[in-house]
Amino acid sequence: MWLLLAFVAVPLIEIALFINVGGAIGLWPTLAIVVLTAFLGTWLVRTQGLMAIGNLQRSFAELDDPTEPLAHGAMILISGALLLTPGFFTDAIGFSLLIPAIRSSVFHYMRRRVTVQSFSMGTTHTSYQSNQRSAAGDVIDGEFSEVDSDQNQTQPPSGWTKH
Repeated sequence: MWLLLAFVAVPLIEIALFINVGGAIGLWPTLAIVVLTAFLGTWLVRTQGLMAIGNLQRSFAELDDPTEPLAHGAMILISGALLLTPGFFTDAIGFSLLIPAIRSSVFHYMRRRVTVQSFSMGTTHTSYQSNQRSAAGDVIDGEFSEVDSDQNQTQPPSGWTKH
């Protein structure tokens, strides 16, 4: 329902803003602002994205929790899509997502709403138990063994491995 509301409300807001801004400053300055914000947004997304990739690589190298750098990267990606979409409302949201303090606030808000049950990186494993639901029904135990490609050439491939 929320997604339908967004698909209806955002274009209506954009049209209203285009009419108001275009009436106040004229057609060509309005179009120039839209094109300028697209170029400026592209440049900012590129620089912020490179910094986010550096932070992500640093968290992997130090074996830290990569969720925050990943979330920042995802928000920068969403920001880029919003900045390339013509409109003042989407540009305002896109530019706000390029501000690190706002991204951190959104990340911490989402972190409070999402329950992590398990996190594993490298040789360390941390389990989290949620009060809302049990992990017992969500876990599938299994075993595997590596099979040499030279072995069992007489049988056709099972479809589960690459031959």
